[in-house]
Parts: sequence; C-alpha cells; structure tokens
Amino acid sequence: MSYDKEPIEANVAELKPRMKNITITFKVVEIGEAREVSSRRDMTTHRVADAIVGDSTGIVTVPLWDDSIDNMTPGSTYVLKNGYTGLFKNNLRLNIGKYGELSDSEEAIEDINMEVDMSVEEHEDTRRRGGGGYGGDRDRGGGRDRRY
Repeated sequence: MSYDKEPIEANVAELKPRMKNITITFKVVEIGEAREVSSRRDMTTHRVADAIVGDSTGIVTVPLWDDSIDNMTPGSTYVLKNGYTGLFKNNLRLNIGKYGELSDSEEAIEDINMEVDMSVEEHEDTRRRGGGGYGGDRDRGGGRDRRY
C-alpha cells in the first residue's frame, strides 16, 4: 500500500486529532473489560475493549477490536506503524485500524507519565458543518474504527 505522507514518528504527548500514518512505541498500562457491539453496517457482533497505553510523555486510549484484545498484554511494549488518531465523543483516541501494524518492541518502556492523559481533554470536531442548533453533544463517529 502506498501512503501520501511519510510516517510520523510521535510520542503520546505529541498526538493530535486526525493524524495519519503514525509510528509510535507504547506500553500497555491496562485493558478494560470487553463489551459486545453490533455493526451498523451489517449487524454483525464484535468485541471492543479500551486499552490505556502510554510512554514517558503521557497516556492515551486505544480501542481494541475482536482478536486484538487477546493479542495485547498489559505490561508489554509495542510498536504501532501506520496508526491514526481520531475523536470519539470529542476525546482523542489512538487507533490501530485496518492497515495498522502492531509488533513487539525490542526496547521496553519502563516509566509511564500517568499525569498527562491525552484522551481526557475535549477536542472540537472541526469537520462539523451547519448553522445553529446545539450539535456539540452528538457524536458523529469521527473517531470510530471504520472497519465495521
């Protein structure tokens, strides 16, 4: 697959909404309980769990889908290539996505900065258009993993 841009090497604190082709190394802090969701497209059922991952600069939430829930281990360090960021309910998420490549890191991350949570700060979805109304409370799926 060809990419429009060179990969962006980033740390957690450098993440911003709508970044693409990110290469990032992170340690899995925890993986939440898996829940079942139904695809709006074909009504199939999928498992989803939110993982908290981080490095020495901060932490961020990563939604894990289906098999990726079982393929990540808390305490382990991974390298994500071709990841991307998005917004879910106006909060930043780091996504593995359909074309992301996740592999074990050769170097372990020891210290995680739990004080800087990049997924807590609310971001405005600048793609929204239209006049008037309240609109700010509705999620339009900007950060949803588009595989399903």
